[in-house]
Amino acid sequence: LSPQDVSKRLSLPTDIRLPPEFLQKLQMESPECPKPLSRMSRRASLSDIGFGKLETYVKLDKLGEGTYATVFKGRSKLTENLVALKEIRLEHEEGAPCTAIREVSLLKNLKHANIVTLHDIIHTERSLTLVFEYLDNDLKQYLENCGNLMSVHNVKIFMFQLLRGLAYCHGRKILHRDLKPQNLLINERGELKLADFGLARAKSVPTKTYSNEVVTLWYRPPDVLLGSTEYSTPIDMWGVGCIHYEMVTGRPMFPGSTVKEELHLIFRLLGTPTEDTWPGITSNQEFKAYNFPQYRAQPLINHAPR
Repeated sequence: LSPQDVSKRLSLPTDIRLPPEFLQKLQMESPECPKPLSRMSRRASLSDIGFGKLETYVKLDKLGEGTYATVFKGRSKLTENLVALKEIRLEHEEGAPCTAIREVSLLKNLKHANIVTLHDIIHTERSLTLVFEYLDNDLKQYLENCGNLMSVHNVKIFMFQLLRGLAYCHGRKILHRDLKPQNLLINERGELKLADFGLARAKSVPTKTYSNEVVTLWYRPPDVLLGSTEYSTPIDMWGVGCIHYEMVTGRPMFPGSTVKEELHLIFRLLGTPTEDTWPGITSNQEFKAYNFPQYRAQPLINHAPR
């Protein structure tokens, strides 16, 4: 395929494929309703077909479980397509977790070939279920399956798609804030898609500071590790760099188990910052408390020769 063909193919929006009879029902024009359907009417039509109903989907396998949610592989009775069902448990006192509300509100407006598609939302008394397109792999599993040795060609293809999806988010002032191989999903065609927007944040929200408890430790930039709550798109780009290194070498770039160890690994490779390289760093209280040795930056080529 030429670069133009690849770009054109990746530009195609991923959307749910409905059987012809349902499409016909949706597109049918009523002589008594010449105007576009109201939002309430559209909701009623979709509900008649089966959207927004738990019985429309069949659970097949349990894929994973977290603090608030369980993810299942499922199948839509409407389309026979595989889906991912993210079932979020609702606490009566607290309601839906803020991460779930944030993920829904952002994904409803993010339509891109390199961002996972949210097909349906199902709300019951006990749970909130998000229905996503199903991708059978993630970058972490992909690396393990190829013996942690990915071809340079595939690294380039995945990096292109990662940056393309991220550029779309950043162009809409949205920070993902949790980039890691587990949150980059891959299908059988080699299409990579950003997923898990539970920690994402719209930068247009009128606030100057954010939480510094974001991004998995290995992919967290040093300014955030040192307590900064004022950050922008570079928080995601640091994660992109770490993921790129991991794809090339087959191993994590900074696999620290604590904040101090993570910073130590970063400074040992990239050099301990000074006032010349990072203005204001010597007055940072956390940086001073750690009292890091003065490391000199090492050439990355020594650690990633290919």
